[in-house]
Amino acid sequence: MTPFEQANHRYRGSEDPYQLERLAEELASRETTGQYDLSANLPDYGPLSHNNPLLTGTVFNIEDFLLSRARATLPELRAELRDYLSTLKEELVQLINNDYEAFISLSTDLRSEGSKLKRMRGPLGDLRGRVHESRTELQSIQDNIQEKLDKRAALREEKALLHLLLKISESVTRLESLLLIASPEQDDGFVGASTPGVPSQEDIGEEKGRSNRAKHIARVAAEYMQLLYHASKAREEKCAFVDELQWRIDRIQSTLSSDLDHLFAALLTNMRDNKPDGRLLEVERSKFLADLKECLRTYDTLGLWRDAEDVLRREVVRPFLRKTIYHNALEAPQSPVVPKTPFQPGLVDLVPSTGFPLRTPYTPFTAFASHQDSSSPYTPSQLPTPHAILSEDGDNPLASVYNQILRFISRDVKDIMEVAEKVSNKKLSREKVLTGGTMEQDMAGFQILAHVVWEEVASSIINDIGHMVFAAGRPNDLRKNFDTTQNFIRCLELYAPSAQAIHVMREHELYHEFDRRWQLPVYFQLRWKEIVVDLEETFEEIPHMVTHSLTDQSSFLLGQTTALWKAITLCWSPEVLIPELSHRFWRLTLQLLSRYAAWLHSVYATIGEGNVVSRSAASTHVAAEASSAETVAADENLLRQYAAVISDLKQLENKIDNLWQQEISLILPSEVLEATDGDGPRDVLKQALSKSTAITQPASTQIVAILTKRCCEALLPVRSIPSQFRAMSNKKLPTEPSYFVQTIFRPVKAFFAVGSSDGPGRTLKDTYSKGYSQEVFDNVAQKYISYLAAMKKTEESLRRLKKGKKTAFTLFGTAQADDGRDEERIQTQMILDVEAFGKEARSLGIELERNEYYEALKDVILTHDQEDA
Repeated sequence: MTPFEQANHRYRGSEDPYQLERLAEELASRETTGQYDLSANLPDYGPLSHNNPLLTGTVFNIEDFLLSRARATLPELRAELRDYLSTLKEELVQLINNDYEAFISLSTDLRSEGSKLKRMRGPLGDLRGRVHESRTELQSIQDNIQEKLDKRAALREEKALLHLLLKISESVTRLESLLLIASPEQDDGFVGASTPGVPSQEDIGEEKGRSNRAKHIARVAAEYMQLLYHASKAREEKCAFVDELQWRIDRIQSTLSSDLDHLFAALLTNMRDNKPDGRLLEVERSKFLADLKECLRTYDTLGLWRDAEDVLRREVVRPFLRKTIYHNALEAPQSPVVPKTPFQPGLVDLVPSTGFPLRTPYTPFTAFASHQDSSSPYTPSQLPTPHAILSEDGDNPLASVYNQILRFISRDVKDIMEVAEKVSNKKLSREKVLTGGTMEQDMAGFQILAHVVWEEVASSIINDIGHMVFAAGRPNDLRKNFDTTQNFIRCLELYAPSAQAIHVMREHELYHEFDRRWQLPVYFQLRWKEIVVDLEETFEEIPHMVTHSLTDQSSFLLGQTTALWKAITLCWSPEVLIPELSHRFWRLTLQLLSRYAAWLHSVYATIGEGNVVSRSAASTHVAAEASSAETVAADENLLRQYAAVISDLKQLENKIDNLWQQEISLILPSEVLEATDGDGPRDVLKQALSKSTAITQPASTQIVAILTKRCCEALLPVRSIPSQFRAMSNKKLPTEPSYFVQTIFRPVKAFFAVGSSDGPGRTLKDTYSKGYSQEVFDNVAQKYISYLAAMKKTEESLRRLKKGKKTAFTLFGTAQADDGRDEERIQTQMILDVEAFGKEARSLGIELERNEYYEALKDVILTHDQEDA
């Protein structure tokens, strides 16, 4: 380790941040030794030479050079540089001496060389001219060759264009011959029968003999598509020839389309009317379907999807709908309904006849639940069977009309839709994969369900029977027609060849127009009026009074609660509810609950005002005398009213919760159920119901107060026990409790129908019996304690009074003995009464082991006993 490193290590942990002491010691050490250790910091180079990097660099840096010679003093450095300079001079002189002879001989050899150079310059000019002439000739030859090549390329292009025009001409002539169109050349005699590329009439007849018309038109369509491709290529070259042939191309297109339409129409007609009963054999049906598939493939090749749909509409769908849907179609007598069998394979009953008590919510089903895969090939075993029809009850002519349409679609249209879907499905699927899918591609191809079936059916319904179907002023008929129509549409979707076909139908303009025709807001207003008016009439039937329901089948005790529940269930009844209006009926349900709460609070405040004793008053200020008959009747009425309110609220809360779980939560739209801001719909429902159930607690308090008052009235004989025993001639100790003890809790038992079949609170027994009884017992026990305390004070006053009087002289001392005997009998009777009081309380389910009031009651008796002792 160097002295510098040792000093650094020694002072590394010192408190001197600048290490001044270390530097001072290092300087002193160097002055003492007279030498410096620079080997660790300065570069060390050898003697000066040509290999020194500092001297051979592109830029000479004096600082680096001096730093490399830091060990040498200035005189030494100067001497070293002078030595190196002398070395360089010697080498330079040596180089000059070595090349001096060659330099001198070179100057001697160059004499008279100028004339030689001048003589050499003459031939070079001539050579330059010849080279320039040869280059010019070569460029000319190259230009001529390129010109010929360009002409040949142009000739090839013109030849190819001529061949293309010749193909177009031959294709036009061939197509006109195949379509039996008289061409202008044939009229003028320029094209003979043996023209190359043009088939003769015999060839055409022979070809048609070998194949049917469908295949013939398919080949013509393929030829026509090739013609269009060639014409587009020629039109890109701006050939006037194509423009001159355009009218012939248009005529070919018109003829081809007309022939294809006639063939398609003939196939549809023959397929429907070939047999008298409208049914075909399997072999014949397979042949017709094969020809139909060929025609549809030709339509798809030509892009004439709408033309095929127009033919199907004109030849098949429209004639049937004209005979089925007309102005008085719903008033015409219907054919007898076939009775339903327990099981019919393939029959889907979408509209079951349900009565009002059956609560079956509306739930849509998947349109492809029983449908075959559209991509699977058609087999002859897949016959057009009516696997999706509506049930007919004889009182729904609209369902009968819809079933005729569904049977017609199953028999005459279903197979055509499936074949058309298979024809255009592959190409459209491939294009969607390549382009990502667009709305135009969704509308491309055959859309028979939307453009033919739905357009014709919806137009016929709107124009011919719309005044009877969309009966906005008759809500019952509109609801029935709406449900039947929606089921018909879902059945119609069962015949869709693909999900994309259903999507196109639902996005159709006429589909939205059809939905608007129902005028559902008007329907809701009519239903709202029916429900609200009936409920308001019930609320205003007997103002400011709660009346018991007269319906024996109702689980509610109040007619108003029964009317409320009927209104709520009517909102979600299958006979009233339309799923599209579920959000409106949801708001109406909340409004009904709010209206019921307002009515209940107003009636409760009226019947409770001035007639109810508070809980504290029941325990401390109960009347000392028995109530009159009018008071008893009023209390009985109040008990029945409060019990009815509490019972109905409990039943209503349970029924509302069941209705939410089983129906409302399944019908409400997702945007209502998935509410993230604030409370959810179920919380809102509970809050609306809590406005009514808030009355339960104060009503319970009033019931407990009335029962406490009645039970305390049975305690009044307690005050007469001392006088009763003193007046008795029989001085025996009592062995049974007083008669009134068994009657103390009789009002509670009568209220909850304990031991009887009827009572105002019989419906509250399971829920509130133990709680009410406990509160009444506590209040009565406090009153009992107050009676005993008053008796104790009276007995003490009497005892002090007797002690203050002078004792009369008696021979046997019987006066004091009798007084002690009476007190013992009174005490014994009180003990028996308290024990019987506790036994009666236990019969009501009251726990007395830790009851403070019962313990206080026993303490009063024991204290009284000890003082007497």
